[in-house]
Amino acid sequence: MNIVILGLSITISWGNGHATTYRNLVRALHANAHQVLFLERKPTQRTAPDLGEPDFCQVGTYASLEQLQKYTEQVREADMVIVGSSLAEGSAIGKWVIETAKGIKAFYDLDAPTTLTELEGQGPSYLTANLIPAFDLYLSCTGGPALELFEHKYGARMVRPLYFSVDPTLYHHEYREIKWDLGYLGAYSEDRQSTLQKLMVDAAEQWPAGRFAVAGTKFPEDMGWPGNITMLHHLTPVEHRDFFNSQRFALSIARAGTSRYGYTPSMRLFEAAACCTPVISDYWEGIETLFEPESEILITKSATETLRYLREICTSERKAIGTRARRKVMAHHTAAHRAHELETYVGELMTLDMPGEEKLETIS
Repeated sequence: MNIVILGLSITISWGNGHATTYRNLVRALHANAHQVLFLERKPTQRTAPDLGEPDFCQVGTYASLEQLQKYTEQVREADMVIVGSSLAEGSAIGKWVIETAKGIKAFYDLDAPTTLTELEGQGPSYLTANLIPAFDLYLSCTGGPALELFEHKYGARMVRPLYFSVDPTLYHHEYREIKWDLGYLGAYSEDRQSTLQKLMVDAAEQWPAGRFAVAGTKFPEDMGWPGNITMLHHLTPVEHRDFFNSQRFALSIARAGTSRYGYTPSMRLFEAAACCTPVISDYWEGIETLFEPESEILITKSATETLRYLREICTSERKAIGTRARRKVMAHHTAAHRAHELETYVGELMTLDMPGEEKLETIS
């Protein structure tokens, strides 16, 4: 297929978790012989791209909706156009794509918990409720009951999950000196901070001999954390593997929206598991449908439970948990799996839109 994606960014990952998601998906689509043009807005701040000229897609830039229209022909003639969430002028861009594109028109919601929460009010700035039924395909990073809400409450024509994924060529086990007993990777977020405090910071205070690390952007300069927590600055995707392989356990924390709707596995969870680093996670609905608790993932609700895992699980069992988790990721959650799922959804759409005789010919 000839595919156009309008996303937040694919070239800049600083403070932008969407970039890695798009890189994984587009690489996998390219490996399956699809041609992708990725359109992103020129950054207003001086943030240098951490991805050079990619060999797996073309990248186009625009500074406004008016400038975006220079890509009208590519959008009109594409087999599929995907509009991502969180775009500046996102609603206007979505309307323009729906009016312009002749192929499949899809929306990829990488912020589905936020979208659902804000739709209860005035709606998010990047999507209006009346646009949802206009897309042929609504892709959501959140599965489970959220899919029914998009369909039955907001009129999505065809809604399907497209979870985050991991690139196994970038994330795998490597021998590293263990620097930390527990590490956390994620940008600062007020809705996660109380959970981070409860599950890691309190644990660090109760176990002065333990070694802890937090890596991520946007954290205030003085967090007042205990001295056994190391604060690292922004890590590029290339540095994530080294970080995960340098810790005994990795902490995964869901955002407030994820806790509310469930069924939203984070990319960091998959990345840590792909490195054979056992994950300690807070609980959210649906987590047991992705990883088996106590066997492939460890669930904690308090600093006491976190410390029990850190101090009582022996090395052989720790490695076994990590190995089982990686096996699950490799079987279900790689970028290649997401590309195949997207292809399957497109196949469903084509079959649904065909006249009866053509459907029979395709099925046969």
